[in-house]
Amino acid sequence: MAQWPDTPYRVGISGWRYPPWRKVYYPEGLPQRAELEYASNRLNSIELNGSFYALQRPSSYQRWYDETPDGFVFSVKGPRFVTHVKRLADVDAPLANFFASGVLALGNKLGPVLWQLPPNFQFDADRCAAFFAQLPRTTRAAAEVAKGHDERMKDRALLEAKVDIPLRHAIEVRHDSFKTRKFVELAREHDIAVVCADTAGKWPMFEDVTAGFAYVRLHGAEELYVSGYDDKSLARWARKIRSCKCDTYVYFDNDVKVHAPYDAERLAARLGIESAATEG
Repeated sequence: MAQWPDTPYRVGISGWRYPPWRKVYYPEGLPQRAELEYASNRLNSIELNGSFYALQRPSSYQRWYDETPDGFVFSVKGPRFVTHVKRLADVDAPLANFFASGVLALGNKLGPVLWQLPPNFQFDADRCAAFFAQLPRTTRAAAEVAKGHDERMKDRALLEAKVDIPLRHAIEVRHDSFKTRKFVELAREHDIAVVCADTAGKWPMFEDVTAGFAYVRLHGAEELYVSGYDDKSLARWARKIRSCKCDTYVYFDNDVKVHAPYDAERLAARLGIESAATEG
């Protein structure tokens, strides 16, 4: 069975189900159901983004766990109902529903949870601080939060953690009002990683390390979601990532022209990430 070696660097893609990738990144004839297995043997992490749009099911998380090699890690995008609809306030039940939806089935393959705020969300120190304080910091604590789920999760909730491990959180902001030391200091106080997001200049980019890990999202060097990263750009990002001197999660989101998986593989090689080994 394949296994990824230990490394402080996790480099991958945001999602893996993209029709334009078929017969390009994914070999011709590869069944859609095998795409995760294929990608997870070439990259050591993937950012789950379906969880942003809708609550998933425990059976789905369990299947994703089973289809990926040992040592592989998923980051999970928190639901937009929390970030975009509720805007981080009055989220006891939505948080409980999210953590009850099966996230804990990922066990030791569960990496950080990403909370992405909408572009019209302005910095509100009190609201952010209250939200940060609500977030569970271990999988066991997340299981306790999950027990507060509402009726929509009846008969489909997972309320136990496979393992008790630390649970990390990252926040991606998209409004200029967050460009203040107060926000950075608040995130550092709560051990929340502020995402370093390359958005071709459209939204703010932070390079502050505010937690015990760093989180990087690369949306496109020149055009959002479309343009790729050349060798010079990838060399620069590799230097930035090494300078963090901590565990770092990096995800390419420039998926439109199939740059993301290839850019991720090239950056992983620059960071010395070895391919998943096969036992036996």
